[in-house]
Amino acid sequence: MQANPVTITGPILNAKYENPHATIAVRGADKEWIVTLAPTSRMSNRGATADVIAQGKTVTAFGYPSTVEKNEMRAERITIDGKTYEMR
Repeated sequence: MQANPVTITGPILNAKYENPHATIAVRGADKEWIVTLAPTSRMSNRGATADVIAQGKTVTAFGYPSTVEKNEMRAERITIDGKTYEMR
């Protein structure tokens, strides 16, 4: 695991609630990020349904940037509408 976690906050530009992992595109302060979330079964079990990660909502995502793709990150947790959802 990387030693340099990042936190990004911004609007969700689009969301894909599908396996193997849900993903969201987020307009961060510096660039557009592709944020890899958890498998949909895990997200659903934790209350993070497709409606939670809907386009237009503001999200704060904490996680680790990809070592391969500069605009991708793997989220450890996300916060939307004041509620935090653990992804791992």
